[in-house]
Order: sequence, then structure tokens, then C-alpha cells
Amino acid sequence: MIGALPGLTGTMGVALLVPFTFGRPATEGLAMLIGIFSGSMYGGSISAILINTPGTPSAAATALDGYPLRQQGQAGRALSMALFASFSGGIIGCLIMSFMSPLISRAALQFGYVEYFALALFGLSIIISISGDRLLKGIISGIFGLLIATIGMDPTSGFPRYTFGRIELLEGPSFIPVLIGLFAIAEIFNSIENLGSQQKIDTKIDRYLPSWSDIKISAKNIIKSSLIGTIIGAIPGAGGDIAAFVAYGEAKRSSKHPEKYGTGLIEGVAAPESANNACMGGAMIPLLSLGVPGDAITAVLLGAFIMQGLQPGPLLYKEHIDIVYNIFAGMIVANFFMLVLGILGVRFFAKVISIQKEILLPVIFVLSIVGSFAMRQNTFDIWLSIIFGVIGFFMLRNKFPLSPILLALILGPMAESNLRRSLMVSQGNFAILFSRPIAIGLYLLAIISIASSAIKQKKINRRLAMQQLKEKRN
Repeated sequence: MIGALPGLTGTMGVALLVPFTFGRPATEGLAMLIGIFSGSMYGGSISAILINTPGTPSAAATALDGYPLRQQGQAGRALSMALFASFSGGIIGCLIMSFMSPLISRAALQFGYVEYFALALFGLSIIISISGDRLLKGIISGIFGLLIATIGMDPTSGFPRYTFGRIELLEGPSFIPVLIGLFAIAEIFNSIENLGSQQKIDTKIDRYLPSWSDIKISAKNIIKSSLIGTIIGAIPGAGGDIAAFVAYGEAKRSSKHPEKYGTGLIEGVAAPESANNACMGGAMIPLLSLGVPGDAITAVLLGAFIMQGLQPGPLLYKEHIDIVYNIFAGMIVANFFMLVLGILGVRFFAKVISIQKEILLPVIFVLSIVGSFAMRQNTFDIWLSIIFGVIGFFMLRNKFPLSPILLALILGPMAESNLRRSLMVSQGNFAILFSRPIAIGLYLLAIISIASSAIKQKKINRRLAMQQLKEKRN
């Protein structure tokens, strides 16, 4: 429920329930928080698929193909695949966490300023892949997102930039209101404009789990995306939103029909959902073995551990191995409960789209406004989400993709801060950016991603041009 409601992210859910673990046995309290963590990661896909409003930032990638499937009357198919992929990714991430924690932790510990900059650059290269045939417009959207990311305090000098005297902008535009504005409010405005011309969508749910054919089609992407999600999750500060977009971009890049991504492809739902749920297991690896949180949610979990008198790190495995094993088991059990609850609830989730638009749109708008306000209890964030809703509406009308903006907002600050810190360490010598093997590997991956996406898109454009020429001749 927390994941599905726009603005109420898993981070907020875990933070709200941390006080309820006080006085409880450590295993019980931590199991409850892990259940919130697991459920919210899947829950974000429900609203992303049904109303194009990602409940969590990591579900923004799921909306790219999940919402078009819902528009085609295949909401049940999209929801069941999101559930299955979330469960599969979660289990794979937990198993990798259980057996390979020390090895992955040592690799994650090698990440410094240069590696983080290279990772951000690799993530930004995904913009080429997710833009499809609107490459120029996708790049423009990405640059717009990078410009927005410069608003706020300078990451090294602390000097305020482009804040126009508003203290609310000192930390930059809050990500959740921007997310809600671009996806939810922009879609509401778009739906209002097309209210009279919209057709009734079939809401019949004929399955609770994906068909065998869908599983076979998506199996390769689920396994590959789960590995991507676990690895990115283990890098402190990365998180599920980066993992979801990277997995989606890789799935599209390696596909035989990349032009169909964004039009309602079931693999486009499976890839980001398996990645962001596998990220949960990955993020726990540095927390348990090094005492370093992998993302925002595990940062809150770190506080819960300390409140229970436990200090995550190497000594946790030595002094409290029973609790560590219970955490491993609790994460696996949480994923099974998520699967059962998802199967039981899928028919009720899909009923949302049977509600008349005249009733549903105001309800979504109110939920969006509440979600924008809830994170910081600031009315400025409400206006921010409305402003970005208007911007998103005009961008949709002119066929500008919105996902590159979010990707740039996520990765822009990481790229800028780590680039400048690297240059400060090297006294302005750019050679430092090519001095680490992990960074060079990430640069090569970025080049391969851009080149392969551009070549595939060129082939697609040539094929479409030939088809149009044949149709004219006929």
C-alpha cells in the first residue's frame, strides 16, 4: 500500500515504522521493516501500470511499457508479470546476498570518486537507448534534466545556484514532487484534454501469474536484470531507481526488436521490476558486511539496527550470526508473502481502471498533491509538482520523452559532485578519470551502449523507410 501511493516511498514507510520496533526482539522488528522494504518495491509498479503514476522512483522505468499495456486492455498481464519479476528478482538478490556478501562487499569498497563518476556517465548513456526514434528530443530532455539538477547548493563550495532566493530550493528541486508532476499531473492534464475521445478499456483479469509464453520471453531479461540490480544495489549510494533504468536500457539494447520498447512490451515490465527488487538484496550486502548503507532505505535500516543494539559490519557476522541468518530467511519469506498477496490482490488492483474518468482523475490529482506535500510537509512542493505537471504536459504534446529528465535528475548530481571531487584531488588533471580499471570498464560499457543503440536505431529507421516505400509502390 505504501509503495502504490504516490509520494509515500519505501523509505518513508520504513522510517515511520522504525519506532514500532522499539522494545521488540531484534528478529521480529527487523523482519517487519524488511517486509515493508520488499512490499513497497513491488507496490510502486501497481500505480505505475494502472495510472502512469510511479509510486516509487524505481517504478518510473516500469511505467514506460506497463502503462501502454494497460491502455491496450492488458492490465492483468502487466500486473502479473510485474509481480512475478519482482518475486524472481527479490529471490535472486537474496540468494546472491546470502552466499556472496563478502566478495561483493570487497568489490563495492573499491568505488571512489572516479568510479562513481564513471557509473553516473554509464547511467546517462541509457538516455540514448530509452529515447528510441526520438533521439534528438530525448537528448534535449536529458540536458533539461541536467540543468534542473544544477539548482541548489554547489556540491563543493556550498554556494547557492539558481534558487531565486527560495530556501526550499537550496537542496535542489525535491525529486518526489518532480516525479509526480512529470508523470501523474501531466498525464491528468493529457487525459482531461482527451476525455471525450477515450475508449472504454477491458478490465477483465484472466490470470494471476504470467503465462508460460510470457515467462519464456522474459526469463533471460529477468535473470540478467536481477544480476544488474544486485550489483548496482551493492554500490553505496546507487539504489533501485538507477538499477531499474540501467536494466531497462540493457534489455532494450540487447533486444531483437528494440523499436517496440515503450509501446507495451512485456519484457519492458519484467526488466526494471526484477532489477529494482534484486537491488534490495544488493543494498543489504554493504549494510550487513561493512556497516555502509547501499541506499536510502538501508540507511534508515542502519538506524533500526543500532536501536536494537546491533552494529552492522564484520563483527555482526562473528557475534550475531544467528540474527544475520534470520535476516536472510526473513527477506526470502517476505518475497513469498509479497507473491501471495499480489496474487490475491491483482483482481482488485485492476478494478481501478474501471472507474469513470470523471471520478478517477480528481482522485489521482488529490493523491498526487498529498504525495507531493507528504515528504517534506511543504506547500512549495505542491506548486513544484504542478509546475512540472504543466511542463510535462507540453512535452507530451510535442512528443518529448519524459524519462530522460528523471534519469538526469538522479544521476546529474552524482556525476557533477564526483567529477569535481576527482579534479580537486588531482589538482585539475583530467588523467585521473582514466586511472582506475573499474572506471575504464564503465566508460567502455557506456560507449558500447551508445554505439549499439545508435546502430540498431539506424537499422530500424532504414527498415521502416523501406516498408513505407513498398506501401507507396503498392
